[in-house]
Amino acid sequence: MIGRRCRSLPAFGALALALAGVTATAVAAASAPAACPGCVIAGAGRAPLTVPDGTPLAGYGGFARRLIVPDVLDRYPHTFWFKPGKRDGESLAARALVLERDGTRVVWVAVDMIAVDRAFTETVASRLLRAGARPGVLILSASHTHSGPGAFVDSALMGFLAADREDAAVREALIAAIVAAVRRADDTRAPARVAIGIATAPPVVRSRVGGPLDSEIVVLAVRRGDGAPVAAVWNFAIHGTMLGASNLALSGDVMGAATDALERLVRAPALFINGAVGDVSPARHGRAALTEVSAMLADAARAAWERAAPVGAGPLLARMVKVDLPSPRLPLHNCLGGWMPAAVTLPLDGALPTETTLTAVALGDVAWVALPGEPATALGLRIKTEARRSFRHAFVAGVSNDYVAYLVTAADHGRPSYVTCGSVYEAGTGDDLTERAIGLLRELYAAGRGR
Repeated sequence: MIGRRCRSLPAFGALALALAGVTATAVAAASAPAACPGCVIAGAGRAPLTVPDGTPLAGYGGFARRLIVPDVLDRYPHTFWFKPGKRDGESLAARALVLERDGTRVVWVAVDMIAVDRAFTETVASRLLRAGARPGVLILSASHTHSGPGAFVDSALMGFLAADREDAAVREALIAAIVAAVRRADDTRAPARVAIGIATAPPVVRSRVGGPLDSEIVVLAVRRGDGAPVAAVWNFAIHGTMLGASNLALSGDVMGAATDALERLVRAPALFINGAVGDVSPARHGRAALTEVSAMLADAARAAWERAAPVGAGPLLARMVKVDLPSPRLPLHNCLGGWMPAAVTLPLDGALPTETTLTAVALGDVAWVALPGEPATALGLRIKTEARRSFRHAFVAGVSNDYVAYLVTAADHGRPSYVTCGSVYEAGTGDDLTERAIGLLRELYAAGRGR
C-alpha cells in the first residue's frame, strides 16, 4: 500500500520553491481584480517544440520503430535504440497558462509529449526560476501523443522500451520551449475572467477493457473583461495512438490536430489536458480518421467554450503534496494471460519512482486534480463524483508532473490485460492515490470556505 506519509513539497528542492509563494509582481497584481470583480490575473503563451533533426519518437516499442541493430557506431546523432524521426510539417508546441490571485500562482503547461517524469518537471521548475519566471504551483501535463519526441528521459528501462536513451540536445530543446511558453504567458498577464463549459464528446473512443467511458469535454474559457480570448484549457480522455507504430513523423496525433483547430476557432492558445486515459483508446485509427476525429473534437470543445458560464465566487487555491509509493514490480500474471501465478513478479527497482506528487487547484466552485501516469476511467469518475459534493464541477488531469505507469482499481488489478500488465504497483495503489486526490480537493474546499 502507499505509505502513510504525505508531505508538502518543500522537501523537493526546486519544486519546493513552487509552494513558497508568488513573485513580487504577482503579489502586486493580486489587488488588480478589485477593479474587475471575479477576475484573476491571467496570461497565456505558446512556443514551438523545435527538436533537432532526427529526434526519435516516443510511445511505441515495437520493431516498426526500432533500428535492426542499436546505433553502436554513432551513425545518428540523437538515437540509439530507435529509428530517427521525420518532420512532415505538423507542429508540436508547449502552451502555458498562468493564473494568479489570492496569494496563489498556478503555472499550467501542456506539452505535445508522451509523458514527463518528476526529474524532468523539477528541471523545468529550476529553469523557470533561473529565467526569472517563478514556477508557482507547477502543473506540467503531457498530451500523451505516441508520436511526440523521445530521447528526453533519464531512464534506461523507459529509454529501451519506448523513448530511446536520453539525448542532451533533445532534452534541452524541450525544456527551452516550455520555459519560453511560460515567459510569454507572463508577458501577457492582465485581469481576466474564467468560465467553465461542458460538452459531450462525439463517440470517438472505446474502452480497452470493456468498462465505462467518460464522454465529457471540459473547457476552461479565459477571457479579458471585454471578452477578448486569453486561453482555452480543454480536457478529454483519449490515447494518442491514432497514428500507429509505423509512423515515424513527429506529430501531436489527434490531440495535437484538434488543439490546432481549436486555436484557430477561439484565436488563443489552447491547452489540451488528457484525462483518466489509462483504459481509453481511439475507436478509429489512421491519418484520414485522425483528420475527421480531430475536427469533431475541436467543434465540441468550441461549443463548450461558447456556452461557458463564469466560475462561482471563491479564492484561487492550490496544494501540491508528495506521496510515497510501494516498490514497483511487473505483474507477470497480468502480462502473460493469467497462466503465471499471481505471486510471481519482476522487480523494477530504480526504473519507476517510489514517491510521486499530487496537485489540486480550486478556483471558486471549480476544481481539478493532476495525477501522475495513466489513471483508469473508473478512478477518474470516482474523483469527479466525490469532488462534486463540494464543487460545482471538477475534472482530472492525467499524465501530469510524473509518470507511474497505469493506475487501476484494486478490483481490476488482478485481471490480465494490457492495462493491468502496466500497473506495476500494489493492487490498492490506484485506489489510494484516488483517495488522496479526493482528500486534497476536500482540503481546498474547506480552506476556501474559511476565507
